[in-house]
This record gives sequence, structure tokens and C-alpha cells, in this order.
Amino acid sequence: MMPKTIQRMLTVITCLLLFWTVMAESVSALEARDRTELWRDIDEYMSRSMKANHIEGASLSISLNDKTFYAKGYGTFGENQSITDETPLPIASLSKSFTALAVLQLVDKGRIDLDEAYASYFPELAPQDPRVHDITVRHLLNQTSGLTDGTNPDMTRTPQFQALHEANRLLNEVELAHKPGTTYSYHNPNYMLLANLVESISGERFSAYLNRHIFKPLGMNHTYSVSTTHHINGNEAIPPGHYSILGRSVSRSEPLWFIDGPAGIVSTAEDMSRWMIAQYSGDLLPPALMNEFHSAGDVSPYGMGWLPDQDPASGRTISHSGIFWTYKSEETVYLDEQMGITVMFNSGLNVFVNYSGIIDGVAALMRGEQPNISFLNDRNMSMIMMALILATLVWGIYTSIRIRRKKKRLTIGMFLLISVIRLIPALILLSLPPLLTFIGGGRVLPWSGLWTTLSSPIIWLVVWSLVNFVHVACYYNVYAHYAKNSQSMANNP
Repeated sequence: MMPKTIQRMLTVITCLLLFWTVMAESVSALEARDRTELWRDIDEYMSRSMKANHIEGASLSISLNDKTFYAKGYGTFGENQSITDETPLPIASLSKSFTALAVLQLVDKGRIDLDEAYASYFPELAPQDPRVHDITVRHLLNQTSGLTDGTNPDMTRTPQFQALHEANRLLNEVELAHKPGTTYSYHNPNYMLLANLVESISGERFSAYLNRHIFKPLGMNHTYSVSTTHHINGNEAIPPGHYSILGRSVSRSEPLWFIDGPAGIVSTAEDMSRWMIAQYSGDLLPPALMNEFHSAGDVSPYGMGWLPDQDPASGRTISHSGIFWTYKSEETVYLDEQMGITVMFNSGLNVFVNYSGIIDGVAALMRGEQPNISFLNDRNMSMIMMALILATLVWGIYTSIRIRRKKKRLTIGMFLLISVIRLIPALILLSLPPLLTFIGGGRVLPWSGLWTTLSSPIIWLVVWSLVNFVHVACYYNVYAHYAKNSQSMANNP
């Protein structure tokens, strides 16, 4: 009797195990099918976004929980070479979070104090501005050192730095724009100084330190750091950068810029996934320092190489964007969702392209929502700009003919008033650098950067200005004609 009972029990258990196995395989197959469909939707969205914004190539990385959910490249370069998840691309200012981590690692070892004056680590410094002695390591990390692009040129510096230790010289010469710790001002040399500090304290070259203490431990085996954009332009493995002009993508070299510390890292989609996973895995730093790493500063939302935020729907996030004139990158890590998204592009900053919106679109797909391609994209705005340029030319020709046929007498006062009004487009064009410095929170941009960012509007302003110069010349002819006639009539009453 007992053997039969045991046999029946074993039969039931075996049947249950078979049922659970079949169910598990069905669920697994369903998940695989759902994942494949999601990947297809992501690919379609990326392709549509790139086409709408004239982006030649991109690399996408998505991390989810403790794994790489998706890593893929889009587009081609060189001799029809495909961009893949292992294609290296510059991440620009996403590098700042790596530099911040390097500093915090040395803080954890007791070799750096966040609230110690930076100058205390370099007793040879002799700054003209005594407030430089008050700049702490934390101030540099939070971009509240008092250094600004206006008082200390960055992108417009000539010649550019050649090595990190040269950055210390600026502290001897500069006059701070603000008292340290009181005002936020995004300034790349803050992170050059931090990289120099890491190099000095560790006794290792900064690039070697990153490789040994961050890249290798995280398995980022295809990631490395360079000191200038020259090393990007000269690397055939890196797809060339581009900018858009009237809807046409143009390849060009990145202007020379010293970027060691704030923007020098080159990485891949696969490696960036590992970096994002590390942000919520808790393995990078002790909890207290990890919390500081992902927290906002005291003066502004900018923290330590990150912009921390609290989203009502997704919880805590940390993000940063990376800007070169011919490359762009965006990264957002959703800490509470344990998800991260990084996108790297071989096209640069463009006033008509919402790069961060592409990350928002991918995040929406990951949550089962449908993203939209904004109407305000490079394709549509370029068409509008071309129509505007054509309309300006037509208006210019028509108005020139009308002015020449003008019969009404033109006084010197009227001519001067018309001339001043007609010079407004040229004045706007010449005022672009200070205007964008004001809008951009004090960043001082070179004309080469203005051109790649605003090439289409600049062309329109140039055309508008030239048309107005022609109009002024026509008005002068009208004024001179009537002035001559008036003089003749006065001489021959």
C-alpha cells in the first residue's frame, strides 16, 4: 500500500515539475519575444530621430538592473564601416563624473579632504587674488570656485594648455569673478584642476589613474582618456564628427581644445552600460561618499559631475550632457528604477536638435509608452530657415526696386534713421558671442563654435544684413540725388 502511495506522490510531483518547466519556458519565450519587439521599436525610434535631425551616426546604451539591456550602434563611417556597440566615441563632459569619482576615491583613502583648500596641496602657488586660497576641492567639484569663462578663458584660450600641471598657472594670474562657494558657474578648468590634483596626489598620470582604478575594475576595457581633441581627430577608429548646415550634415575636425579632466574620455556603448550599472549597484564608494557623489551642491543643482534630480514618476535621477562642436552625448541614470540610458552622437551641438529629448523617448519606450518626434527638429527648422533666406532675398530685391523708384524727398535725418534701423541684423550678428554668453550662464564661445551651433541662423542674418546694406546704399543714392537737385535749384533760382 505504502509503495503505491509513494509512487502516486512521485507521479504528481513529476507532473507538477513538468508543468512548471513548460510554464517557465513559455514565460521565457514571451519575455524574449517582448524584448525583441522592444528592441525593434527602439531601433525604429532611433532611426527616425537621427533622420529628422540629420545625425550621421550614434551609439545607444541601456542598462537595466545589473545587466546591459541593449547596446547598439547606428550609421556608418569611413569605408562604409558600421558603427557598433564597440565603436569608440567621445563622451565629452560626461567625463566629469569620472573625474569626480577619482577625487572621491582618494577622499575615501584619506588622501584628499573635500573641504580643504585646493592651494594647500600646492604650496608653490602664489595667486594675485588672495581669495584663490579659499577655493576648496568641493567648490571645484560643485563649479562654485569663482572661476568663470569671462575671467579665465577656456575654449577661447590661445594657446591651449598642453599638460595638466599648466592649469595651476591660471590660479596665480586670475582674478575671481565671485567669492568661492557663493555662485555657480559652469567652467571646465575646475575639472582640469581636479584632474591635476588626482595626478599630483596619486603619483600617476591622470589617464593611467582612470584606467587602473576605474575603467579596468568596472570592465570598461575599450574606454580611455585623451588630453586634447587632436587625439580624437587623429584616431581612425573614431567616426569623424559633423555639424549641420541648412539640413546638410558636414564632416569636420574638432577644433583644438585641452580636455584632460573635464571632457577627455572616449568610450563605447557596451562600456557605458557598465558605468551606469555601477551608479546604482553600490560598489563604487562607501554609502556616505556615494550619497555625496549623487547629491546636488549647496548653491545650485550641480553636484559632483552630475545633475541630480527627483522625478515624480521615476524617482531619483542623475544626468549630464556632453558637448563638443562635432560630437554630442547624453546620459541619464534612473537610480530608483535601476535603469540607465546613454546616447553618443558624431554630430555636435545644434540649436535645432533636442538631444536630451532622444533619451526621454527611449525611456518612454522602456516604460511601455509611445514617444513623439518633436516638430522642432533640424529637418523642419532647416526647411524653415531656407524659406526664410529665400523670402529675405525676394524681399530685398523687391524693396531695392521700390527704393530706386522712390519719388519722395529724403532728408538727412530720415536717411540716418533708416540706416540705423537697417543695421539691426548686422548688430545682432556681431552681438551673438556676448548674447549667447549671457543666455548660456557665462560660457564664452569661440566663433567656430557659434558657426557649428547656429550655422543656419547665421547664414540668414548674413543674408539679411547684406540685403540691408544694399538698401542703405539705395537710400543714399536717393538722398544724394535729391540733395544734388536741391543744390542745383538753389544755385539757379
